[in-house]
Formats: sequence, structure tokens, C-alpha cells
Amino acid sequence: MENRVKRVIIYARVSSDRQDVDLSISAQLKALRDYAARNGYVVVKEFVDEAESGRSTARPSFREMIGLARTKQAPFEMILVWKLSRFARNREDSIIYKSLLRKQGIQVVSINEPIEDTPTGRLMEGIIEVIDEFYSSNLGQDIKRGMRENASRGFFNGSRPPFGYVRKKIKDGDKERNSLEPNPKLLPIVQRIFNEITNEKGLKEIAKGLNRDGVPAPAGGKWGKQRLHKILTNEAYTGRLIWGKVHKGKTSLPPVIKDNAWPAIVDKSVFENVQVTLSERAPKVTHPRVASSNYLLSGLVRCRNCGASYIGYGAKSGQFHYYVCGTAYSKGKEACPSQHLPQEKLERFVTDKIKGYILTDGHLLDLIKQSNEAFDVADNKRKERVGVIDKEIEQWQGRLERLYDFVETKKIEPDRMAQRIADVQDKLNLMRQAKLDLENGQGANRAAYIDPQKVLSYVAELRHFLDERGLFERKAFLRSFIEQIRVGDNKVTLDYTLPFPPTNIKQETVSVLDIVSSAPPNQIPSIDKSILSVGGFLFA
Repeated sequence: MENRVKRVIIYARVSSDRQDVDLSISAQLKALRDYAARNGYVVVKEFVDEAESGRSTARPSFREMIGLARTKQAPFEMILVWKLSRFARNREDSIIYKSLLRKQGIQVVSINEPIEDTPTGRLMEGIIEVIDEFYSSNLGQDIKRGMRENASRGFFNGSRPPFGYVRKKIKDGDKERNSLEPNPKLLPIVQRIFNEITNEKGLKEIAKGLNRDGVPAPAGGKWGKQRLHKILTNEAYTGRLIWGKVHKGKTSLPPVIKDNAWPAIVDKSVFENVQVTLSERAPKVTHPRVASSNYLLSGLVRCRNCGASYIGYGAKSGQFHYYVCGTAYSKGKEACPSQHLPQEKLERFVTDKIKGYILTDGHLLDLIKQSNEAFDVADNKRKERVGVIDKEIEQWQGRLERLYDFVETKKIEPDRMAQRIADVQDKLNLMRQAKLDLENGQGANRAAYIDPQKVLSYVAELRHFLDERGLFERKAFLRSFIEQIRVGDNKVTLDYTLPFPPTNIKQETVSVLDIVSSAPPNQIPSIDKSILSVGGFLFA
């Protein structure tokens, strides 16, 4: 939301240094809360470190605050402090942690030192960023130099060894480094794969045989063409180490190549012959945007039997197009006995359902009315709950301030009150987060309120939309009404995103015979793999 309230957290600290004459914890918290209220900020959490030195980052609440900031979606955009010295007095720590927070989109603001609003402040920010960039770049170069040297001596830098190998520790002076050695349990599997491809078996046939024999695949699951191709093209099986391959468009040092770095599983001549075989079998690849343009429902259709996505492929040099289960295509009918569906019939069936069943004046008016009524009810409940939480926050803030007063006047020993203060702070943080969630929900509901007349004025255009617009727009339009399409057991089930009136159903199941007049062929010859599309991507 554009007008969403800015979320902030408060950090307060008093030092163990007797010369520290800054405000007490309760006074800092009061000033910081007042500042947040004046600026319309929502305080989602408070962090407090008592009797902790700012020269060290080994502060419990400080560490917890930084950890929360590093999460994928931090629940705040700003940290408020009384003074910057409350955040850190060590220049190096300040640079590192403020830089880390900036990368997360989080700003540290001192309510008594607004340096960000002055030319000098902005200059200092720029200097800090340059210093941080230098530190980061220099550290990265040091790490790469070390890994390059490690690889040039024949040691393994990776975290996960190739399938068929295990890591082996080797003594190197006072240190231990990694190399590879064949895994006796997996070695025969790798050799079988190379032997079968050499004996003219295809990837699909090899995968079916491995799955039929119950041979374990890398990281579990079933064998497929992609896993086999990855093994068959990996030079590590010849004992060759390759580290630091140059990425396209980037200038870099040449890769480190070390032959006989570890025991080989496959002879080099066998490996080279396999590469020739794979190259000869590889079909001419078509750009994904060209191939995916034929399949309107890519990513929507799923197999009821195995849960895999249905993919589109062409037969007879692209004369015929079908949707088929990805598992059945890559691993055979033994892995999944699903049906083939003609592309044109399935797509026409789905679009006719949307146009004739959903996009009608009566259905849309009923749906809009129900949606807006639900928004109103939800908003009223949220407003009532926000009022209750506001009163609770006020009461618990009063309790917390009284506890700090007791500690500072030495009426009660700090050790006896520490747990009670922590419990009250946790309670306040939970209530603030609950209030923020409710307020954000109210804003979302207001934005989602639907104008019936505006929608109805576009009904005719919406019906033509599915026939006349480009593929990208039509795909997005379908996804606003259909959650997924499940195929299996001779049935096709449409799961709608909303319950549609008058019956308020959210799901509809029809016989596959309504789409396919006759059973699909068991095998379709001359598959044109160059247009094989899976959710907009190509597979050869």
C-alpha cells in the first residue's frame, strides 16, 4: 500500500560505564515513543540492553534486533535510537551494521542527531558506503584467491560432491583439506548409466530402467532425463577438477583445470564418446518465448495421479498439440498412467466456461455484492479489535514504566525485576504487531472495494478479452478466475479462485470425454521436441 504506516522499532541502552550520563531506560523509551507518535510511525517492537557497553556488539537485545532485520521480510523499516552512541560507539561496528541494515532497506535514525537531513550527514553516508564497498570487495577477492589456490593444488572446493563420490579429508600441513573418492555403494550406478548410454539406450529408457529396479536417485525421488544428463556431462567423473568457469558476459580469470585430481569412475575416451552421442541426439532448440506461445494453460493444469504439472508438446512436426503429464512424458506410462488432452479442445473448454458461466451480468453483480459485504464486516471487526488493543497497550506501557521506576529508584533489586520487565516487553511487542496486522488489513480491504457499475461497463470487453488479446494478458486473466485445473481418473476438475453465485461453488468436475471425444493414443510418434514447453520453459 502506498499510504501504509511506516513500521519502526525502538532500541534503548544504558552503559555499564559510570561516566555515562545519558537518559535512563524509561526516559529514553518515553522520548522515542513520543517521537514515533509525532511522526505517525507504528512501533512494532522494543529492544533494551541494560548495563551493556556500546563498544561491543555482544549485547543480547542488539543481536536479536540485527537477526530480525536480516530475515527475508523484516517487519520494520527504521530503528529509532536516543543518540547514535546508543547504537554503537565502535566505528567499525557502526559501519558494518549500518551498512547491513541499509542493504535490507532499514534506516538507523537518532532522534537527537538528525545528520541524514544535512549536507554533512549525506556526505558522511557516502563515505561510509565507499568504505563498506571497499571492505566487501577486498574480502571477496581474498576469498576467491584462497579458493583458486586450493583448486590449483587439486583440492575440492564444493559443498556437495557429485553423485557417486564422497568427500575425503587430506592432511595438508597443519590443515585438513577436501578431496573426492568413489562411493562404493553408488559407483556401480554411475558406471551403469554410462554403459547404457554407450549401448545406444536413450535417457528416457535408462531412467525407466533405474526406477523399475528401485535404484536410488540423487537427493531421493525418481530418475529423470535432466538428472541423467547432468551426470553424463560432468567431467568430474574422469578425475578432472574444473573450478571458476567464466560466465557469459563477465571478464574473469580462466578457470582452474586439474587432471587426475581424484580417482576416475569413467574413462576419458568413454566420456568423450558419450558427449558426441548426446550432441547428435539433441534436437534443434527453439526460443522459450516462441514455443510457450502455443500453450495458454501452461502452469495451470496438474495431474491428479502424481501431482506433476501438465506440459505441452507437439507431434508430427508441430501439426498436432497436446497437454500431457510431465511425469508420464519424462519417465513413461509406468510412472503415471495419465491421459493426453488435445490443446485446442482443452483451452476452448476452459475459456467457454469463463465466458458463459462467470462473465455474466447477474453472476458478477452477485459476486461483487458478496465481496463488498464481506469487506465491510471484516473492517468493522478489525476496527473494534484495534480499539481494544490500543487500551491494552496503554495499560501495559504504564506497567512497564512503573517497573523501570522501581529499578531506578532502587526500591527493588534489578535482578529480581529483569524477567518481569522482559515478559511485559514481549507482551507489548505482540500487541503492537497484532495492531499493525489489523491496520494493514483494513487498508487492503479499502483498496479492494469493488465498484459494481465500473465492472459491468467492461463486461462485454471482458468476454472478448480471452479471444483477442495476447497470450500473456490472457494467461493473467485466466489466473484471476482459476486457481488450478486437475486432470485424472477420466475427470477434469476446475478449482475457481472464488465461490461463484448462484450456487456458490468453488469447484466443478466434468468427464474428460466432454473434452476428448475419443481416448488419446498410447504413443504419439515423431514428437517434435523443439516445441516442448513446461510453464514457459523448454526441455530437450
